[in-house]
Amino acid sequence: MRTLKAGKIIFNRGASVLDCTVRDISSGGARLEVGQPVRTPGDFVLEFTVGNEVRRFPCAITWRRKSEVGVIFT
Repeated sequence: MRTLKAGKIIFNRGASVLDCTVRDISSGGARLEVGQPVRTPGDFVLEFTVGNEVRRFPCAITWRRKSEVGVIFT
């Protein structure tokens, strides 16, 4: 399902945060637009808001391409 939501990549036990844009999302994963995919850690928590609710999903990267990464929800 296509979407355009601001998100955060949270890692390093919450000490580090990278901004991202959630471009596509499904029940199993998402496609994220990030500034530099090489700097994006392999495992992290994705956070974004749906309505008034903040949602967090543990993720693992499955692919990297230019300014995008694909993740599965773990």
